Amino acid sequence: MYYAAGSGIPEIKTILSGFVIHGYLGGRVLFTKAVGLALSVASGLSLGKEGPFVHIASCIGNIVSRVHSKYENNEAKRREILSAACAAGVAVAFGAPIGGTLFSLEEVSYFFPPKVMWRSFFCAMIAAITLKMLDPFGTGKLVLFQVTYDRDWHAYELLPFLLLGVFGGVYGAYFSKLNFRWSRDVRNATWLKNYPVAEVLLVTFVTTLLCFLNPYTRMGGTELVYNLFAECRTGSGNDHSGLCVLDPGSFIAVWPIIQSILVAMIVKGALTIVTFGIKVPAGIFIPTLGVGACAGRVLGIAMQYFQYNYPDIRLFQVCDGDLDCIIPGLYAMVGAAAALSGVTRTTVSLAVIMFELTDTLTYAVPVMLSVLVAKTVADALEPKGIYDLVIDLSQLPYLDSKHEYLWGNLQVGDVTARDVQVIRLDRTNTVKSLRDQLQEVFRSGNDDSGFPILRKDDDHDDMRLVGYIGANELEHALSIVADDAEAEIHFTSTYGHQPMASSSLSSLLDGTQGYSQDPFDFSIYMDQAPLTMQSNSPLELVHQIFVKLGARYVIITDTDGFYEGVIDKKTWLAFLSDLEEKS
Repeated sequence: MYYAAGSGIPEIKTILSGFVIHGYLGGRVLFTKAVGLALSVASGLSLGKEGPFVHIASCIGNIVSRVHSKYENNEAKRREILSAACAAGVAVAFGAPIGGTLFSLEEVSYFFPPKVMWRSFFCAMIAAITLKMLDPFGTGKLVLFQVTYDRDWHAYELLPFLLLGVFGGVYGAYFSKLNFRWSRDVRNATWLKNYPVAEVLLVTFVTTLLCFLNPYTRMGGTELVYNLFAECRTGSGNDHSGLCVLDPGSFIAVWPIIQSILVAMIVKGALTIVTFGIKVPAGIFIPTLGVGACAGRVLGIAMQYFQYNYPDIRLFQVCDGDLDCIIPGLYAMVGAAAALSGVTRTTVSLAVIMFELTDTLTYAVPVMLSVLVAKTVADALEPKGIYDLVIDLSQLPYLDSKHEYLWGNLQVGDVTARDVQVIRLDRTNTVKSLRDQLQEVFRSGNDDSGFPILRKDDDHDDMRLVGYIGANELEHALSIVADDAEAEIHFTSTYGHQPMASSSLSSLLDGTQGYSQDPFDFSIYMDQAPLTMQSNSPLELVHQIFVKLGARYVIITDTDGFYEGVIDKKTWLAFLSDLEEKS
């Protein structure tokens, strides 16, 4: 069940933007993902559980919404439930209900009005309360990596925090590029494409071998991040797997630890590039936090080493000779936030998740600084985050509402498809002829498109639009009358050129529903008021209709209302990608 593999967040983003992926949020996927996630996270592979939690929560939201007809028959209402479910998924993954709500707003949801905000907040709160009562970690706490730093940060530390932000941005951009290229050129273009089980076994084998390099490569993601975040307390008896340097001023004591952490960082980063995207439930958060925390801890230990050896230089004067002035764990926390921002391009929600995750607000400014710098640097090197690149790789029809375009001298006519299959009412349409047209559309790979229904104007040779029927609706209608290949199909009543809607509405009102007795009347399957735009409309308006209304197609007419062509979502996406390449 390939739908259960991977993160799930890119697909949820696409679903919330108005696209339907049949079966993606069903019960079978929920069961497979839940069981598979427990096994994949426990296996020690370089992956996280946060993305799959969002998918699992969305599956539950979708299944529950089918219980009540108010949500079952209303796609907009169901998407509101999915937005709230995403918030609950992040809330339980991190123990961060506020961060989960903001993550749903910033990263996943397409349309997020105020009422959805407080409902998502409520949903995340209930999820957090349930987690607290079940106490899965056995600590009695919601947070994963609680830190108890008792010292504040100093102004001179903003420079290393800035450097960590730059590192996070560079890492995020190149991780995204390399993972995209690995997936496109190796996973999808070699023998691995047809042998996903062999790929999982191969990646597991390589991960197992690399685990033996040192204690930090052997640790699971959550355990490694916990130890890297930890504060070294004198006399506590816990050296956090050797991360607490007994003599921070001695190069001989410091160098082996830095070396081991750097090896772990390179190994975890390289393994995550090849692991993210294999056919198991896998998130990106924890491995990325681990890489960023390694870089931060190294910088923190290096700063501590310099302070021990040069305590009197101007930079460290604010410490007043206090040799415990620098907390390497804080640098690890800042580095982790920077790396995650570089990979996912989230900002506000990520900062809040870090505050909730570590149960401390003292270091709000360092985290915010590193997150913003990381996003800025990553955007400059690679405009798209990992989720957007996965959407591109999967060729999902997702339009980013935050993206802006320069249209130049382009017109609607430059995008309009004029050679699409149409159904003409001035010709005889039989079951066989419509089936042939439908098969031609399916052969061309446009199985989610449809057919404009046209009639000849009384005074001109031009065609006027009567309606639009989707390929799936036409296929369903034809399956009912499949035995009568030569029977004639009609889309309008015999009274002039009025669509059947007028007669069907009256019959519906008097309770007879006579229109349903004629199986060859397909007017009930067609959209009798499709979205139409004139050919002289600005492209910006077309873009807004696709983005804000989630439209699948727009019919283009000339200024006199005569039919010209169609722009569907896939055509529009292809046009936008061309526009980006040219610019």
